[in-house]
Amino acid sequence: MNVKTDTKEKFTVITPLEKLLPVNMTEELSQLLLSYLQKDIPHVILNLSEVSTLEGNSGELIALTQQKFYESNCSFVICAIQKPVEDLLDQQELLEIMNVTPTESEAWDIVQMEEIERELLGDDNEG
Repeated sequence: MNVKTDTKEKFTVITPLEKLLPVNMTEELSQLLLSYLQKDIPHVILNLSEVSTLEGNSGELIALTQQKFYESNCSFVICAIQKPVEDLLDQQELLEIMNVTPTESEAWDIVQMEEIERELLGDDNEG
């Protein structure tokens, strides 16, 4: 699977460079994304701007991957979803449980807001 990786100070942007995401590629993508939970900067933005079709339960796999990030207190934001993919996720009732933004810039903002939120909640727990 071809992906573009762009590492920033607080997060990494992963962009699959495939038009079609069948289940086997989505499983591979999920493993790649989950590996970031072991890194110094575990927060991820998944940019789906190149993906025009999801097959099978690929949407469910992405939603489960996102859930694992939040269970680990890490950010995972999906951005730039093309209309056919968005419609499919909406039909599968996954869109409403996913953290999705229209643009990568908005995804950056969410990751940074969640970072501030974690810092504030962390301070509350210590006091």
